[in-house]
Amino acid sequence: MKNNKFTTTDITTAGLIAALYTVLTFAAQAFGLASGAVQFRISEALTVLPVFTRAAIPGLAVGCLMANILTGCALWDIIFGTLATLIGATGTYMLGRVGRPMWGVLPPIAANMLVVPAVLIKVYGAEGSYPYFMLTVGIGEVVCCGIMGIVLYNILKNSKLFR
Repeated sequence: MKNNKFTTTDITTAGLIAALYTVLTFAAQAFGLASGAVQFRISEALTVLPVFTRAAIPGLAVGCLMANILTGCALWDIIFGTLATLIGATGTYMLGRVGRPMWGVLPPIAANMLVVPAVLIKVYGAEGSYPYFMLTVGIGEVVCCGIMGIVLYNILKNSKLFR
């Protein structure tokens, strides 16, 4: 991104990330893992990508938006779930910029642990406490964003894909 402008390559990269996030969410949804109190969206591993490119921020947000719309989420879940992804991706990008790329998995975990439990309770009327849903959502996020994200980061850090 030269001069803070998105290039054609950046827009293409964002589109590919959005599509990949959506497809991976559908794969998780096929097994009933993409929504509910315990979520294992394998697409969340992609939340580490803003460490490599700013184009991943809109890519992840649009991917989350599309996945939430296409999997039949409620309107407020679509809005706040996408917002949580956008906040997490921005935090990941900022940590990558200050030389802490391995910490880049923390903002999406934190954003989802704070936002998703409120959505589960307020939007879907899920029975359980906010701390309980923080724990259950947090477990899925630690596995998908944290563990899988770090594995993805280690695979990509020496590749030529984002240079």
